[in-house]
Amino acid sequence: MAGTDGEAGEGNGNGNGNGNGALCLHSYWRSSAAYRVRIGLNLKGLKYDIAPVHLVRGGGEQHAPDFAAINPQELVPVLQHGHRNLRQSLAILEYLDEMWPEPPLLPATARDRARVRALAQVVACDIHPLNNLRVLQYLEQDWGVPQPEREVWVKHWIQSGFRAFEALLVDNPSTGEFCDGHQPTIADCCLVPQVYNARRFGVDMSAYPAITRIEERCLALPAFDAARPERQPDAPAS
Repeated sequence: MAGTDGEAGEGNGNGNGNGNGALCLHSYWRSSAAYRVRIGLNLKGLKYDIAPVHLVRGGGEQHAPDFAAINPQELVPVLQHGHRNLRQSLAILEYLDEMWPEPPLLPATARDRARVRALAQVVACDIHPLNNLRVLQYLEQDWGVPQPEREVWVKHWIQSGFRAFEALLVDNPSTGEFCDGHQPTIADCCLVPQVYNARRFGVDMSAYPAITRIEERCLALPAFDAARPERQPDAPAS
């Protein structure tokens, strides 16, 4: 599983192949960060392999020495492009956009790109880190927080973030079919997995009609549909 960070070459691909090396995504079916990258890869029409990393079994395969050699943070996703290991979902998505520019995951103008990045970071930097697996495990194992209280914690931070995200959508004329305009961006790549998490934890989505509308529009696209957790090769059979 371990690899190196050697240069893979910088020539752009055409959106239908793998550029200068095969693509392999180290992923867990229910990881929302990996889900974001699967969406981005699918939107680009790229072929890639999945290398499952079970985040729970045996204490978590992400903590195994061979995976830690790939990512010292012991987190998924990691995208291997040839001999290069790419980490952090937002950085990976922007890498995909630079290597395979069509279709773009960021708008054309600096102003709109800043808005899209900000929306993506509401999820990736402010909502998700407070309710991901390692935080919940810490609350349980180190602080002894019971499951009902952990679920209240998760719902609180999702609802707090979604209230802000909803306002940013409703109050901006750049909002279209998707978070920005009429084609998906990295903001949508981040939003849809977070809505999946919200539904998992019983968040009432009726309070967020703009978010819900955009999620529905996204999931109607094959790229988003194929990235769903339940469609992944490591998802439980049930």
